[in-house]
Amino acid sequence: MLNLHMPGGDHKTYFHDTCLCNRNSGQIFHEGFGFIYLELIFFVKSEAEVEDELDKIFFMLKNMCTLKTLPRIMKSAVFQRFFQLASYAKLTKEERTMYDISLKCKWDAEAVRMYQKEQVEGLEKQLKEAKQASKKAVAIAKAEGQHQKAIETAVKLKSMGLSVDQIAEATGLTIDEIEKLK
Repeated sequence: MLNLHMPGGDHKTYFHDTCLCNRNSGQIFHEGFGFIYLELIFFVKSEAEVEDELDKIFFMLKNMCTLKTLPRIMKSAVFQRFFQLASYAKLTKEERTMYDISLKCKWDAEAVRMYQKEQVEGLEKQLKEAKQASKKAVAIAKAEGQHQKAIETAVKLKSMGLSVDQIAEATGLTIDEIEKLK
């Protein structure tokens, strides 16, 4: 940043939007080509006097070296990021290295936490599926056990000389199933 003063300038003006023009004709050379000069030395507003976003930017630029914390008027994400970058730039090489290491450790810990969370969620899903499969297996085994018990009962009743219709009514087996029994 240069400490440049515009010649013949008004000390109340700190923002200059200039363009290039032909000296003879006064015609603007190119509408999109120009220079913006900030004379921060003439920006004298206090934090309480800052009115708009441009004033906030000027206030931040002028006071960046002395700010220890972000002023309350600059709580937007853009100013927070700007302040973080400026704070990082002020660090010594050793401080930057330590900061980078601590940031990497924080990111690594977060990655491990996210991985563990995914693993726990996966295990919980597997456990839920296993419980459902176990319930189905128990129901199937129970039904098979009841069917086997009915067959054993039918065999006994058949050996006692009861009719196929009576055995079917007593056991719940079909007549075909009973007739196949020995």
